[in-house]
Amino acid sequence: MKTIIKLEEAAMTAVGIYFLTQYNLGIPVWLWVLLFFTPDIGMLGYLVNTQVGAFCYNLFHHKGIALCIAALGFFTHHDVATAIGILLFAHSSFDRMMDYGLKYSDAFKHTHLGWLPDKKQAA
Repeated sequence: MKTIIKLEEAAMTAVGIYFLTQYNLGIPVWLWVLLFFTPDIGMLGYLVNTQVGAFCYNLFHHKGIALCIAALGFFTHHDVATAIGILLFAHSSFDRMMDYGLKYSDAFKHTHLGWLPDKKQAA
């Protein structure tokens, strides 16, 4: 089942990237690659505590919020807002494909997809 979910997230990431090519705002590809990872700025909330960290992370990685921003931009003809929403959606799908889900407030490694594996034990 996990493989099917990862494939689904990979497909959503690919669709998001395709739509970013349609709403690229004339920005070069190298800059889009950098911008793709900007939603991870939400992790800075963990410098305060896990509750603030989870809230900030989830705010930047919630697909529903991303789709609302994209739709709002699309229907109001604001290409920047549309691109931001698509970028957030594609990034969130990419993160889920890599096992990083929305965070619970008790620990960074506790996500709606389960617990992130401990890299030390996996090696």
